[in-house]
Amino acid sequence: MKLVFVSGLSGAGKTVALKQYEDIGYYCIDNLPLHMVGPFIRRALKRSDGRYERLAIGIDARESPQEIARFPRYLESLRVQGVEIRVIFLRADDSVLLQRYSETRRRHPLAQGELGLAEAIRNERALLAPIANVADATIDTSLKNLHALREEIQAQVPGGGKLSVLLMSFGFKHGIPEDADFVFDVRCLPNPHWQNELRQLSGCDAPVAAWLEQHAITGHLYQDIHDFLLRWLPEYEKQDRVYLTVALGCTGGQHRSVYLVERLGEAFRGRIAHLAVRHRELWAGEAGQS
Repeated sequence: MKLVFVSGLSGAGKTVALKQYEDIGYYCIDNLPLHMVGPFIRRALKRSDGRYERLAIGIDARESPQEIARFPRYLESLRVQGVEIRVIFLRADDSVLLQRYSETRRRHPLAQGELGLAEAIRNERALLAPIANVADATIDTSLKNLHALREEIQAQVPGGGKLSVLLMSFGFKHGIPEDADFVFDVRCLPNPHWQNELRQLSGCDAPVAAWLEQHAITGHLYQDIHDFLLRWLPEYEKQDRVYLTVALGCTGGQHRSVYLVERLGEAFRGRIAHLAVRHRELWAGEAGQS
């Protein structure tokens, strides 16, 4: 049996993530009390029809603090029974969560009495720490739209033992992606931003690519990153890693990092079974899921 626990902060996209698992064939249960998980799994393992062969269970702040504190022990008891487990935790910055709640006008599950929304978010973060601390993957949805979140969840699902790789461009001035496994700083390349005719374009556009390729350093840096990934990604796959995020950053995340991610994506398509390309800053304007 493959079991995925999906947890995270309210407003970070847990419901969307759980729905995505359902769409790709998992039997999903939201907010099953933790003390009932063990008995449920024991019964499910006895079934011969395969109904619960792939199971996803959502856990959130509605669970009691005592049960959440025991979560690591529940994991160990399930693994002893031979259950293959992954824990996915979704987070977002406090300011983003505040904005999402303001837009949706929903009530936070911990906002009771005189407790304000900001304090409720802080309390929830502390409450769910025992789950976040043992997560196999933490997904920061601060700058992800619905499409990006669904794509990342799908990439998290192991496929025949093959490694899933996300190539992401970003801008250092907007912060380093917290879920990145590798970060490459490409700010040493010449910056198309200072070319008036290129300023409003992105690294996806042919004129920007042509301008960057006029500079030998661009080819050298691309080749070094390409060769690093070509050499080391298979080693991570041997260690049973199922998901890696490779992030390339320039100043604003519009030109240089985008160009290199696009070029690397072209080079590795066909070599990597599950490959996704994402340009964080180009999509940031669409990031508004709750």
